[in-house]
Amino acid sequence: MERDPAGQERDGVLRLLSLELIFSDERCAAELGDEKLLAAMARFEGALAVASARAGLVSEAHARIIEEVSARASFDAAALAREARTAGALAIPFVAALRAQIPAEAARYVHFGATSQDVMDTAVALCMKAAAERITSLAFDLGDAAAALARRHSGTPTVARTLLQPAAPVPFGWKAAMWLAPLARALPHWRTAVEEACVLQLGGAAGTLSAFQDKAGVVANELSKRLNLTRAVTWHSARDGFARLGNELAILTGIAAKSARDVALLMQPEVGEVAEPAAPGRGGSSSMPHKRNPSGSLLALEAAQRAPALAATLLGQLGPEHERGIGQWQSQWFTLRALALGASSALGAMAEVLKGLEVDAAAMRANLERSQGLVFSEAVSLRLSRALADRLCEQAVREKKHLRDVMRADPEVMRAIPADELAQFFHPERNFGTAGAMIERVLADWQAQRA
Repeated sequence: MERDPAGQERDGVLRLLSLELIFSDERCAAELGDEKLLAAMARFEGALAVASARAGLVSEAHARIIEEVSARASFDAAALAREARTAGALAIPFVAALRAQIPAEAARYVHFGATSQDVMDTAVALCMKAAAERITSLAFDLGDAAAALARRHSGTPTVARTLLQPAAPVPFGWKAAMWLAPLARALPHWRTAVEEACVLQLGGAAGTLSAFQDKAGVVANELSKRLNLTRAVTWHSARDGFARLGNELAILTGIAAKSARDVALLMQPEVGEVAEPAAPGRGGSSSMPHKRNPSGSLLALEAAQRAPALAATLLGQLGPEHERGIGQWQSQWFTLRALALGASSALGAMAEVLKGLEVDAAAMRANLERSQGLVFSEAVSLRLSRALADRLCEQAVREKKHLRDVMRADPEVMRAIPADELAQFFHPERNFGTAGAMIERVLADWQAQRA
């Protein structure tokens, strides 16, 4: 591609970035685009000028000009990126580009008393705070869909599978509740992480706000109020907030992927117990017309495979050098953005899947029966000795008979268990244990999060 910053290459870069929408929720992506970050950086500079004026450090007239221009300023993201490769930080060419749009007498007060990391970290906090609202909404959508399945199918028998093998009867609603439970647990941690990470960054050159002298508190308080961000102690070299935020995003992504994995497995024709909702163009194949692919689950699983490494990147950046690190904070925006886009993709995709999930109760019942009664072996072993239960199961497998018939033909079993009691072993509902109570507990926990 010919290098033409004003033309073909820039258009190509924008088209390339647009393809990221395949793996993100579009509304979340709208809060995390390059233009949003640059606008947030400009918002910081405008608010800083006004806060400095309130403290008597900048004239009201100059502050008003800076604020007004910052609100409507435009930037060439590709050009700034190229310049930032030389400068080492996006804020340096950004501030120069903003000053170029402001009359000279006011321009000298742009970025007054701040440092590159102040504008960058605060802008990231502003963007992530907005994106977090959408991510939380998607998490609620997913949880509500799982809760609806749990209620609707609280008595629908299916087979639990451990190590991918048939294990014991459970209600399908219990399975859905087990998708919901970790989400109910995760949301409080997620909200706390957002609250603690999306805070004002203002430290100045070395983190002590020395440029503002005795007016530092006034400036910081006014700036936090104007940006609607909590004021925090300088965190230039304390990256725990962003690391925690990124890890909570990875956890939300993984929780969505758990239901995605199960749906994809249950959707295999050999199992055929559920299917993702059908729609034109959804889950098709470019070469095989008969296929109905788990395309929504694919999106969640894709995101979950990327999230751990991205979260680990933030964990690896917890030890910056001295008061401002080299090679950590400069790029954390991109890592957090990728995590947020992935989480939004996974949560949104699985919310859609579970809302329209097609549940085939007859197929679930048939798969229970296909085991020839072996999925009831736990109940048998608890009523009889383990050695006898093992022998009966081995005989049923060897002779390809139903376990119930093998037991009826066994004198030792019939001496120990009356015939009418034996029949009860093979009713799925009698083997649900406390599944119903667990479902109710999870639903109550979820309602507490919704309150």
